[in-house]
Amino acid sequence: MAEIQPIRGWRYNPTLSADIDNYVSPLFDVVSAKQREALYRNPLNSIHLSVPQTNDPAGAALARLREWQASGVLRQDELPGIYAYYQYFRLTGSTREYCRKGFMCHIWAYDWDEDVVLRHENTLPASVNDRAELLARTQFQTSATHGLYRDEDFELETYLDEAMRSPLYETEEDYQGARDVLAVIQDAAIIRRFQQVLSARQVILADGHHRYEGSLAYRQARELAANGTATGREPWNYHLIYLTNAAADDLRILPTHRLLLELPGGLSDAELLARLVPYFTVLPQEDATYLPEIIAGKRWAFGLYLNGQAYKIRLRAEAHHLLDWETTEEVKTLDLTVLHFFVLERALGIIGPDAQRTWQGVTYVRNFAECLQRVDRGEARAAFIVNEVSMAEVEAVCHSGAVMPPKSTFFYPKTIGGFLFSSIADEEAGNLFAEYFQDLPS
Repeated sequence: MAEIQPIRGWRYNPTLSADIDNYVSPLFDVVSAKQREALYRNPLNSIHLSVPQTNDPAGAALARLREWQASGVLRQDELPGIYAYYQYFRLTGSTREYCRKGFMCHIWAYDWDEDVVLRHENTLPASVNDRAELLARTQFQTSATHGLYRDEDFELETYLDEAMRSPLYETEEDYQGARDVLAVIQDAAIIRRFQQVLSARQVILADGHHRYEGSLAYRQARELAANGTATGREPWNYHLIYLTNAAADDLRILPTHRLLLELPGGLSDAELLARLVPYFTVLPQEDATYLPEIIAGKRWAFGLYLNGQAYKIRLRAEAHHLLDWETTEEVKTLDLTVLHFFVLERALGIIGPDAQRTWQGVTYVRNFAECLQRVDRGEARAAFIVNEVSMAEVEAVCHSGAVMPPKSTFFYPKTIGGFLFSSIADEEAGNLFAEYFQDLPS
């Protein structure tokens, strides 16, 4: 199903690559203001291409890119390749070191209705437009979208492990505490095998929906401008993606908690609890710090922290039939759908997914301790603590054709920007190797 292509990657020159930690950056949608400030001080950091600090971001990025290419800050690899990308990391409270194994390449920017690339969340139009404009001006991709394919045989990992015996470079530790390692596969026969494996599979977007939609919008605009003359092999048809195996145990999804900044209509704490009781069992808890352990593994169970008091709340099984949103059963059974319907809609009166997506009274926080602290400081009225979504749930929802509530998944760790760049500029069509890899034998 999915067509992938090797790329002639653009990378920092060997001198700069020796200190790659100084030039990588967080993704544009997770970088904090404080991180931006520090990164902008380095004139060669990749953030100047991904999140330019100017009133004309796309123009500034293009000027910077041309300058770096002309001066040799960035250089293009001579041969096309599949780029192995490993991330080593640990989770809080565990001594185990995980290694998420994957690879970067180009993928055809499929329309959603082609049912090849599947999404699990909706996007915000403003963010898509921002990414599309940047791509249209620079025709350069600074960070890969994260996609998932499933291969129970783990065939491709054998080739990736072999490539990792000769890494191109690695970080000591990125902004999130992970160690990132890059290698390349340039053996044509092996690259073709990667293509053959993916040609039989769908891809689920784990992270980077806005970047993918930016590429999709750009491809559609170029195709329209071509007025029927496009061959389908133009570089602008493709998108930079990082693919990992959904069957792997090192694929981690962390929970994203809900923090209520306000209670609509001047609702009091007591009134909120009273509105929850028809749908949930509400059990006070002595110590809020144990809420994640108390709800762990329990269906439709949540922690609630309200005015210094902790509660375990769990949906009454007989109430679930009231969930009448027009979506699939796979979505209706999700913990977060239950939370959004029975808390945000029934208890707080924020009616429907669209209204909830735009409501300014809720924010999404991954750090559990931060949730408690912000309630204690009076910055928020209540925190709802949730369990993580499973990979099986993500796949089930995607294959059902529906989407999850906003901020349902936090795939960890995030990929980093600046580790590998790719160009979809028209001149890339002159790649002498392109025809070989596009003519894929069955």
